[in-house]
Amino acid sequence: MKSISRFIGATLILGMLVWTLTINMAIAPVRATIRQLEEAPGQMVYQSRQTLKDQHGNIWQAIAFKRVSPNGKSSFELRLVGFPGVVEIDRSKPLLLADSMGKTLAANDNSSIIFTDLSAPDSNVGEYDIQPLLPQLQPEIPLSLTLPIVGGETINLSVPASFVQDWQTLFSSRE
Repeated sequence: MKSISRFIGATLILGMLVWTLTINMAIAPVRATIRQLEEAPGQMVYQSRQTLKDQHGNIWQAIAFKRVSPNGKSSFELRLVGFPGVVEIDRSKPLLLADSMGKTLAANDNSSIIFTDLSAPDSNVGEYDIQPLLPQLQPEIPLSLTLPIVGGETINLSVPASFVQDWQTLFSSRE
């Protein structure tokens, strides 16, 4: 009887530990790792990669990156990558960034700079110039991205505030 009580007690303790870890992982903000790459001599790229889900449950990769050229000039883009064959991004329209306070900003499409064959760009990849928008974003407020797709529909992606904070950290870094 004593061994059964110990077994039940140990099982309950183990169950509570697993439950606590699961809850903490579910509510803890996900932070991205900021990577540093040297693309060419003196040209650095700093990037943060995150995974986002759209309203259909499809997974997207969001890659925010800052490129610093040897002369010190920098650019900041957001690349959104969906699964091939699932969507076709409409590059004639901007990406919309909206916060819960009602502010909406538009990011211009920069996708043409990433494709070597402009006659056949990957339809599931879009790149947007968000450098002019970053100072206007509040890092404590999550965003909703509205990505236009061919056919007049849109893809909606929710961006946690922690991702916005990572983007602003990248943007403000003086590296």
